[in-house]
Amino acid sequence: MTQKSITSLLSNIVICAVVVIIFVVSFSPSEIAVSSNNSPISKGESDTKVSLMVNVYWGTEYIPQMLDIFDAYNAKTTFFVGGMWAAENEEMLKEIYARGHEIGNHGYYHKDHKKIDYNRNKQEIEITHKVVKEILGVDMTLFAPPSGSYGDTTLTVASELGYKTIMWTLDTIDWRDQDKSVILSRATEKITGGALVLMHPTKATVAALDDILQAINKKGLSVSTVSEVIQPLQVNI
Repeated sequence: MTQKSITSLLSNIVICAVVVIIFVVSFSPSEIAVSSNNSPISKGESDTKVSLMVNVYWGTEYIPQMLDIFDAYNAKTTFFVGGMWAAENEEMLKEIYARGHEIGNHGYYHKDHKKIDYNRNKQEIEITHKVVKEILGVDMTLFAPPSGSYGDTTLTVASELGYKTIMWTLDTIDWRDQDKSVILSRATEKITGGALVLMHPTKATVAALDDILQAINKKGLSVSTVSEVIQPLQVNI
């Protein structure tokens, strides 16, 4: 190899190295992580607002009582509805929305989203979106995975469909423990601004709801929709 060829080869190597360095600097891992952040949200940044999010696949008979109690405190919250439930309970869904509550997506068949593939995750969320859209004419933007089970695929699909994945700060576990005092304690004892409190339409939850709202008000907090409670977080994502 001639001296001229060696010089040319070294020059090309230097140019390639510079290009690689520029690429790495321009697209640092931290920036890539920020741009693709679709992590689930389990708490908002509000100092004064909390949400009593209600997941609905059953318990329809208790919803009218819950709505009346929320009305008595002028409290609006978010009901995450299953698609199959919504399709079978159109009038109740309309009533929830007419009372001023936010509607969120809870999947269609209450599947374990961590165990299903990309296409099934998409179907569960997308079909539920279409059902609610047809009934109410609204586009939901919040997704609560059934049983709180999700994987990276779930987060990716939800984000692609324009959804934020919502978890919880406090869980009343009211579907299992039908005890008014236990539900009250779990919902309010450790509650602070920004909390997302998970509950369901059960007889014991209805019995505890008035006391829960009173306790929240005594702490200087107000009940609002999930969107309002997490709004500061949404701006930063």
